[in-house]
Amino acid sequence: MKACVRLKYGGPEVIQVTDVDKPVPKSNEVLVKVHAATVNRTDCAVLEGSPWIMRLFIGLFTPHNKILGTDFAGIVEAVGDEVTEFKLGDKVFGFQDNGLRSHAEYLAIGENKSLAKMPEKIGYEDAAACLEGFHYAYNFINKTGLSEQHDVLVNGASGAIGSATVQLVKYFGAKVTAVCSTKSIDQIKALGADRIIDYQEEDFTEDSQSYDFVFDTVGKSSFGQCKKILKQAGIYISSELGRMAQNVFFAVFKPLTGSKKVIFPLPINVKQSIEFVKKMTHEGKFKPLIDRTYPMEKIAEAFRYVRSGQKIGNVILKINAKENA
Repeated sequence: MKACVRLKYGGPEVIQVTDVDKPVPKSNEVLVKVHAATVNRTDCAVLEGSPWIMRLFIGLFTPHNKILGTDFAGIVEAVGDEVTEFKLGDKVFGFQDNGLRSHAEYLAIGENKSLAKMPEKIGYEDAAACLEGFHYAYNFINKTGLSEQHDVLVNGASGAIGSATVQLVKYFGAKVTAVCSTKSIDQIKALGADRIIDYQEEDFTEDSQSYDFVFDTVGKSSFGQCKKILKQAGIYISSELGRMAQNVFFAVFKPLTGSKKVIFPLPINVKQSIEFVKKMTHEGKFKPLIDRTYPMEKIAEAFRYVRSGQKIGNVILKINAKENA
């Protein structure tokens, strides 16, 4: 089978699309023919082995998983003898932030892992785009007790995490101010944003409005910059560690931040995120944004685009594309 392989940490130039052995599922695993995956920020971190803390999970000096990919949508082609939850022909999707070897034509995955049947009435590309960004967005929301009484600012609202966060905030009834670029305004309004700040025209940290929560879904601000737009007892959450891991430090040493505080959103329970995105999709309350699609052979180009920081929503990698046409 074809797979996207890298033997060392580095940029897109280290990726090769090459032939590897097709996996054989163990007794508790299913074999999935992959139809779509995304190339996302998590994939970039896994490719580069950066930040260094990731290497504790993916390999200190060389990557444990040679095949790239952290999410997928596809169809079950074989099941192990002990598998009870899935059967041949089931359409499934899944995500694991330390790697799933999903940038390949086939993968084997345990039925007890972060795997579920796809939401009904959506295709493989939309299903793949429902995973990574939503998972991190949901782990912002579930740390806060968000309700209709709250005012929320989402920085980076046009990204995969940001666009999912906007929709989640609206799902829980809160008011959302979304920060994005000029070209993304119409798309983010369509997701339900109550107010838009165009970062190309104004600095959101100088906003006259104050917020119960500031969610920085691109990690380009800091608690210090955002503190002045937080209400008393307001909360700042970022998708990144911050300079010198300050977001983790402030989250642990809360007295140093006063009544306004930082929460660091450890994204542990992937299964919970998957079940919640299935619920929202079934209710018609969540729609992933898709920017571009790339064939498997152009995976390096897809990574370069994601690393450029210009993508809107998700970038899709089409696998087994002829059969998925």
